[in-house]
Amino acid sequence: MPTTKLIIAASEHDADMLYATGFHAPDPFLFLQHRGKTSIVLNSLEIDRGKREAHVDEVVPYESIAPVPKGKPPLPFIDVLARFLISRRIKSTSVPGSFPLAYAKALEKHGIKTAPVEGFFWPERECKNADEVKKLEKALRITEVGMARGIEVLKAADIGKTLRWGGKPLTSEILRAEIDIAMLRLGAIASRTIVAGGEHACDPHEIGHGPLKPHQLIILDIFPRHVATGYFGDMTRTVVRGKANDAQRALWDLVLEGQKLALREMRPGADGGKIHDAVQKLFTDRGYPTEVRNGRHVGFFHGTGHGLGLEIHEEPRFSRTKFKPGQVITVEPGLYYPGIGGVRHEDVALVTPTGNRMLSRFPKPFEI
Repeated sequence: MPTTKLIIAASEHDADMLYATGFHAPDPFLFLQHRGKTSIVLNSLEIDRGKREAHVDEVVPYESIAPVPKGKPPLPFIDVLARFLISRRIKSTSVPGSFPLAYAKALEKHGIKTAPVEGFFWPERECKNADEVKKLEKALRITEVGMARGIEVLKAADIGKTLRWGGKPLTSEILRAEIDIAMLRLGAIASRTIVAGGEHACDPHEIGHGPLKPHQLIILDIFPRHVATGYFGDMTRTVVRGKANDAQRALWDLVLEGQKLALREMRPGADGGKIHDAVQKLFTDRGYPTEVRNGRHVGFFHGTGHGLGLEIHEEPRFSRTKFKPGQVITVEPGLYYPGIGGVRHEDVALVTPTGNRMLSRFPKPFEI
């Protein structure tokens, strides 16, 4: 593989670009790593800010590469970037797997070959350094503020046929807004926060809609992005406003037992796939199998967790890794049965040289 690395992307939406530059920009720009030097090409809108904020060796003005003659149209964006690469005698380069095909074909016409990298474009992203762990902990503290607001509103809701808050029915939409606003005030933006009650909670990525009811399982899954750093928080709690029945309590307790099992076994060298299988076996042995019933998946039919960082779902996946110190991974088993509801407990843990350290701090209330 070529040692030269190239990214053309907007860092607000591309984690590899943000990791490489530390510079937040909403529109695509070029990053090049070549012969031990890092460069970015920015337009006049971003150039001054880029010189102050980007963690690179060189910031090149876009307009300096291909000045536009008076009365003539400017060159297409990718042709300007190709001219820059040609000036650096770049003939082949590694690119992320997400590199746009249109860009790759355009560069090829200029004699520049691109080779997509499988897996990590920046292998260093897998194991977080101390600074990254601090940024993740900050995002988690904000996440916990959102969760606390959600619990506060639920606790204040009156119990009737549906939950009522402020004299009106408390809906998933209203509760989601209260959670998201609490985090926005602290500099984090949430997208598709899950507030799913009753049957909605049986679909793990259903965000929930409509009135919330008392005495039902409600899944609150919150995963905001801290605007200042780009790092995500992630946490799930399952609660009941009112009184839980025996079936709901048994489900809640068993999922917590499964999470504790996974955390107990999570250490360097351990096989995440075997731990996932052990959690699933625990559930099956207790009478909660994973299967298809009446055309719906029930039981524990998603992964035990995923890497967390500049992406909400990033490598490594819990069940596809042998753990290494520095990995930051969610641990989130769940059980979902229509007629009872859904339960998921999710926390974030850092793999340490001897085991793991819980980064999440928020308690796990049940009946509120």
